[in-house]
Amino acid sequence: MTTQTSAPQTPSTPSAGTPTGLIGIPPRIGRALATGGGILTVISTFLAWTWTAAFPGDLTVYGYPGGLQVLVLIGGALTTLFGLASYGVKGLRWLVPAGADSAIKLAALAAFATAWYTIIAISTKLGGVVNLEPGGWIVAIATLATLLGALSLPFNRPEPDPIDPEDTGWEQFRHNARHTVSVVKAALATGTTTPARKLPAYAEILIIVAALAIGLTVFTYGIGTEYDELFVGFLITAGFGFAAIAKTGLVGRISAITAKHRNVTMIGAFVAAAAFPFTQSDDRYATIGVYILIFATVALGLNIVVGLAGLLDLGYVAFLGVGAYTAAMVSGSPSSPFDIQLPFWASALLGGAVAMVFGVIIGAPTLRLRGDYLAIVTLGFGEIFRIAVLNLDGTSGPDITNGSNGISSIPNLNILGFDFGQEHSIAGFTIARFANYFLLMLVITLVVVVVFRRSSDSRIGRAWIAIREDETAALAMGINGFRVKLIAFALGATLAGLAGTVQAHVTYTVTPEQYQFAHVVPPNSAFLLAAVVLGGMGTISGPLVGAALLYLIPAKLQFLGNYQLFAFGLALVLLMRFRPEGLIPNRRRQLEFHEDAEAPTVLSKAGV
Repeated sequence: MTTQTSAPQTPSTPSAGTPTGLIGIPPRIGRALATGGGILTVISTFLAWTWTAAFPGDLTVYGYPGGLQVLVLIGGALTTLFGLASYGVKGLRWLVPAGADSAIKLAALAAFATAWYTIIAISTKLGGVVNLEPGGWIVAIATLATLLGALSLPFNRPEPDPIDPEDTGWEQFRHNARHTVSVVKAALATGTTTPARKLPAYAEILIIVAALAIGLTVFTYGIGTEYDELFVGFLITAGFGFAAIAKTGLVGRISAITAKHRNVTMIGAFVAAAAFPFTQSDDRYATIGVYILIFATVALGLNIVVGLAGLLDLGYVAFLGVGAYTAAMVSGSPSSPFDIQLPFWASALLGGAVAMVFGVIIGAPTLRLRGDYLAIVTLGFGEIFRIAVLNLDGTSGPDITNGSNGISSIPNLNILGFDFGQEHSIAGFTIARFANYFLLMLVITLVVVVVFRRSSDSRIGRAWIAIREDETAALAMGINGFRVKLIAFALGATLAGLAGTVQAHVTYTVTPEQYQFAHVVPPNSAFLLAAVVLGGMGTISGPLVGAALLYLIPAKLQFLGNYQLFAFGLALVLLMRFRPEGLIPNRRRQLEFHEDAEAPTVLSKAGV
């Protein structure tokens, strides 16, 4: 009896667990194609893309990128940089501690999406592809080749062990999460990810300075986009570019460095923000900047209530209104019923104190409620405040707030002889009214950041976090839950009232409709809560970034008309789908949403 042995079969498709890409190009060729395509993309931005200057940005110049070409240049440069790092080029491996393949995909997608958006916009606005110069065709082909090469790179995701079909959905989820953690640990053990090399202190400080300089440059560029197409391209490049950098692990590495040098980071961020008005040639964008700071400061105060203490407050904007109305009444305005004009420091303290009193009055009877019930009560308080100031017009009630007309003609601040309503020259730079208020609001923001940081690091801050995580367990450990929550409510209200005192002088007029739950123009309670969740609950920088985006994006999307809120809402849905923990999450919150994340040795109390 003979046994017939079959010849070994060569599989036509990769076996389970073999790293593969989305298309059939070998990864070695794909990596070379992506890197070479990135270089060609960079070169193409120095060519003319169209023959006429009718398209904004003047893309007719050879040798000098302009407008949307600059954004495509950035996408191509990132793709090239990550591609060279994937080859192990000395000095670049530090930039990709978690590997470069995923970052190459996203960077290539940034260049491709921005370039093809520009080509389509040129063809649509000028009347066809005949308006493209050779540079336009080259960049279209180069970015397409780059994307194809990037998509051929492997996804290093081995197949998990078979799942028991009798397991519940939660057990299957836990099974997949454990498998993902084992993959991460295996990658760390085999050296797939690059361990952080210990750097001297001066080098880490230089990295912080560079990161802050890049952040200031990106913010200044985004806020100063001159036309609609450029802002859309900026959103595409910034979104995919940030995602690519995050995939490399570089964001986490820099976050660890900033956490190590928190004081240096805070001072550097303050200096970078203070430099913003001096980068502007007029007061146009400083106007947006000061409103962003007001919005961000109030969001940071709300972060104490929502992010640290876990209390859902839907009427928080009312405390901003309390501070604004208080300052307006004692500012010397002819519409004020009180014939008094206090100095700014006195009106600021008074506005914060009155807001704190309202916070205690509202919080004392309601903070024994939890969850949805507390949210409903705070939402009711916000509406009660708006209706009350609307009716205090001398007809429906006492003449205190001047009803729907509000308190108008609020004079500009004058602190130690410095008139905030006049232009001033500082170090050869001329700054106007809104730039003056921007610098003042920056000081207020710094005060709020210090209060938030010291509070979160204190004993009461630990109690807030304990209440947020599990109130029943915190009460069992001896924490006075009601007192702790009332302190959070009062402190958050005080910070909002402090910001409101500046807002009253910036806007000249305070009216009831400014403090609705969902007013068209932020800040309002809905946008404030969204800024905290979008940026990252429980962190310092998260609400600041979230508030900046939530104010800047609607202001720049006005050209969409009736579709503005639709596009804005769609962007929020996508962001919450792919990054539910927020843009700059607290480490604890990141672990809640991503069980595959590597647990840190020490969990920070509040992120920077």
